[in-house]
Amino acid sequence: MSGLNLNPNFHEAGRRELRDYSAGDDFYQALIEAHRGLSDEQSLQLNARLILLLSNHIGDLAVLRQALAHAREATA
Repeated sequence: MSGLNLNPNFHEAGRRELRDYSAGDDFYQALIEAHRGLSDEQSLQLNARLILLLSNHIGDLAVLRQALAHAREATA
């Protein structure tokens, strides 16, 4: 990967989507379900673990730096 992809990129093998964001909606629902019933502290821990797992999966430090900068800009 040469850079941070900001276009819809969610997919599931063998599944054809009608809209680019359908699989993204499914992920968002799974994320909400993963947090259901957790305390605020447990939710923060889940998010931290998820960030580290996905960052390790991406592995490209340049892309991760771009993602951090983009997320930081979006919060300013």
